[in-house]
Amino acid sequence: MNNPIAAVGAIAAAALLCACSPQQPSVQVPRPVRTVELRYEGAREASRYAGTVQSRHEVNQAFRVDGKVVQRKVEVGQFVHEGDVLATLDDSDYRLAVEAARQSWAAAVAQARQADSDHQRLGALKTDGSVSAADDERARTSVETSRANAEGEARKLELARNRLNYSVLRASWSGVVTAVQFEVGQVVTPGATVVSIADPGLAEIVVDVPEDDLASFKQSGFKASLASAPGRTFEVGLRELAPQASPQTRTYRARMKPLSTQPLPLGATATLQVERKMTGLTMAAVPATALTQSAGQPALWVATPMDKALVGTVELVQVAVWGYRNDEVLVSGPPAGALIVTAGVQKMAPGLKVALPGATPPESKAVAAR
Repeated sequence: MNNPIAAVGAIAAAALLCACSPQQPSVQVPRPVRTVELRYEGAREASRYAGTVQSRHEVNQAFRVDGKVVQRKVEVGQFVHEGDVLATLDDSDYRLAVEAARQSWAAAVAQARQADSDHQRLGALKTDGSVSAADDERARTSVETSRANAEGEARKLELARNRLNYSVLRASWSGVVTAVQFEVGQVVTPGATVVSIADPGLAEIVVDVPEDDLASFKQSGFKASLASAPGRTFEVGLRELAPQASPQTRTYRARMKPLSTQPLPLGATATLQVERKMTGLTMAAVPATALTQSAGQPALWVATPMDKALVGTVELVQVAVWGYRNDEVLVSGPPAGALIVTAGVQKMAPGLKVALPGATPPESKAVAAR
């Protein structure tokens, strides 16, 4: 090896031998993929509606007389009991009306008493013929008229007292004040809503249903969630469905009641989840990331495990899409149990070998069955 010429010759010979040797073929490494097993079940039609929490019973309070508000005793959110004073009106005119009615009633009573005395005196003179029958009849009529007049004035006095009492607005039942629509100094009219009171113990979810969904809505199952806790759902049932559409929105109002004890804050925003089982149709839910296209039609990559290895090949299979559900797609077509590639579908090619973590070869399934 001390001869440089010999070393150069050996290197050249080795290079020549390497150049003449055949090239080794490269080994294809299976591409790792994620898959899900296709499982068919009864098809369900799902939809969502936005709604609000309202009390089943809410009463609008209003004055029965008109006048100027001089006192307001409630605020929104305040709990009131039946009979509590909500507001009062200026009652000066109503007190004067009561006094005037009392004076008129007193005068009518005095006239009735005088007419009765006159009739009694005429009755005493009638026995000796001093009074004619016509005079006696007129006296008796005067008594009846004066008595009726006195009774009428008594009713007017009662009405005046009622109007005076109506100047004080009291709660007709116990509940939470949900709206106040007046201020001190405002002149209100009879029947105009000034306060709304709701029963917080009977809260329910109110939604508006379009006419197209009305038939399926009646045959569906319901779940609801609140905007304050979107991940927590609870069962609700249909309590009431309006028989007539709203003239403004042309929708039907539905009232849903909780099927379990569930606190519902009045005025909260709620989401109603509606599901209906469709008879005669089965479909499977797969992740939306698995959906691709083949010749312009929706398709899925189906992985077929190879014998005695956790390796498979993929093929593109066209499917029928029946609907979408958040991050899932409802499809039908491939056989039940097929492995659907859910990630990396853009890098798939027909016949491509893929690694199937957790896949069981067909032979192993047959042995397990035996």
